[in-house]
Amino acid sequence: MAASSGLLGVRKAWAQQEPPYFVTYSSVLEEPGNLEIENQNIAASPKNANAFFAPTVEFEYGTTAWWTTEFYLQGQKTVNDSAVFTGFRFENRFRPIPRDLWINPVIYVEYEDVNGADKSFLEITGNTSITTQQVPNAALRNEVERSIEGKLILSSNAKGWNFSENMISEKALNENEPWEFGYALAASRPLSLTASSKRCTLCLQNVAAGAELFGGLGTRHTFGLKQTEQYAGPTVALSAPNGFTYKFSPEFGLNDNSAGVLWRFGVSYEIQQFRDWFGGWFRRSK
Repeated sequence: MAASSGLLGVRKAWAQQEPPYFVTYSSVLEEPGNLEIENQNIAASPKNANAFFAPTVEFEYGTTAWWTTEFYLQGQKTVNDSAVFTGFRFENRFRPIPRDLWINPVIYVEYEDVNGADKSFLEITGNTSITTQQVPNAALRNEVERSIEGKLILSSNAKGWNFSENMISEKALNENEPWEFGYALAASRPLSLTASSKRCTLCLQNVAAGAELFGGLGTRHTFGLKQTEQYAGPTVALSAPNGFTYKFSPEFGLNDNSAGVLWRFGVSYEIQQFRDWFGGWFRRSK
């Protein structure tokens, strides 16, 4: 009976766990009251440009069972240049249908206040080229863009697999530019659906592997793949019993507009029922 309960607990944990993606979103939302803190990093050495390292810190909070909100802080350091703060993002994800369907839709809305030195590659939209990385940070940081970004997230689960598709649209609020579009596709699966009867870290059911494909789709006037960045690569994540999750992915550029390889790695920690803990701490401090 104890082993059966443990098995059900592990399967429930996998059902609530986010797939090991860096760019693509699935239909999984943060549990109500939980706070996840993640440090996501990217490093690259683009051709004919200086190498760079760009960290992003994310705070993801489960507002309700159907609403997750997230706040990002971003920066970057470019070799032979400087280190700069590149901006912030505030996003909200809404799941309109609470039960699981064959395809689960999620609505994503984000406000961005970032400058041109942003190298986070959290998404790719419009007509872009890696050659912009050749411009010094001093010039790029003066190009501030405030924009609204929307995503239609579609996600399916079958026999342990997750399949997710994101359709992205973005519009600058402070510039007279057309709507820009992009996409992200991903699939993943835990290495095992059978749980160990003992608590362990390097168990197969704690490891998920998959792949992502993402890139730009031009603008309202130039829709398509011409003059866009495109990337694809494998991704893997280890979810430890202590609440930490570790992710890694090499993403390979698929055309001349893209960087050779984007190296991504991140670590996150989930604080269970942060809302109750914070509320109790606040009442005690009075």
